[in-house]
Amino acid sequence: MKITKEVKTGILVILGILLFIFGFNYLKGQNILGSSRIFYTEYDNVEGLVASTPVTISGKPIGKVKNISFKNDGSGKLLVTLFVDSDFKFSKNSKAELYEPGLIGGKAIAIIPAFDNAEEAKDQDFLEGSSKAGLSELLNQRLTPLQEKIESVMVSADSLLINVNNVFNEKARNDLRASIAGLNATIGSFEKTSNSLNHMIEGNQEKISQVISNADKSLSNLSNITNSISEADLGKVIKDLEGTLQNFDHIINDLENGKGSMGKLLKDDELYNNLEGASYQLEQLLQDLKLNPKRYVHFSVFGKKPKQYDAEVNEALEQE
Repeated sequence: MKITKEVKTGILVILGILLFIFGFNYLKGQNILGSSRIFYTEYDNVEGLVASTPVTISGKPIGKVKNISFKNDGSGKLLVTLFVDSDFKFSKNSKAELYEPGLIGGKAIAIIPAFDNAEEAKDQDFLEGSSKAGLSELLNQRLTPLQEKIESVMVSADSLLINVNNVFNEKARNDLRASIAGLNATIGSFEKTSNSLNHMIEGNQEKISQVISNADKSLSNLSNITNSISEADLGKVIKDLEGTLQNFDHIINDLENGKGSMGKLLKDDELYNNLEGASYQLEQLLQDLKLNPKRYVHFSVFGKKPKQYDAEVNEALEQE
């Protein structure tokens, strides 16, 4: 069977049309020969997201963003169509997360798969959309409070400079100059005093050395004294002192207990009363001796006997 030119031309035209359709869909991110699926999600803002942006799962590209359009419900939200060219299975509870893939801007979408034993996501299903803060957004969040603080510090610094300028008026500057001049004069005087002190030390170097030598000798003698004290038998001295103190304690205890002459004198009331009576009688005897000396010292030429001592008569005479 012979194929005519017209049939060959028709076949070529049909193949060209099929290749054109395949190539056009491939450039759009669709593989009509593979197991492709369409998913939908929505966001309030997709700034930086464009069509043909890669769609990934765990960092692996599995598709592209097919279309971005406004929803027709008047909410102002954006409907994003996702083309997934993979047979990877995940739950319909999975999320489509909008994130920044790098520092130079732009957005991408990552499907966060859910493995919760729910119904498998199928073609034309709707996935819940979420947004992840990017690096630029985080920097803005961090830098905005810092910028406010810097502005506040700048305002405070400006106020401080104004106050400093007000304080350092012409009079204050003149006073400051005078103070600096006085400080320079003081430093000059101190320098002169230091030079004089240096000359004095240089002129009396020998005397200063002698004083230091004497101090060394004194310290050496003091060291010898301390060594002698440390070498002395302090233990024996302390023991002797303890023995003496013990003997003294025994004496005190004997006195407290009324032992010995001193103890009896301190503790025996009868002995004290006898001594007190004897003292009183001795006092009376001395008084009578003063009043009647002839009674005790008697010289009689004719041998007359002295009168006997009568206490009652003597007491009556003393009262007169």
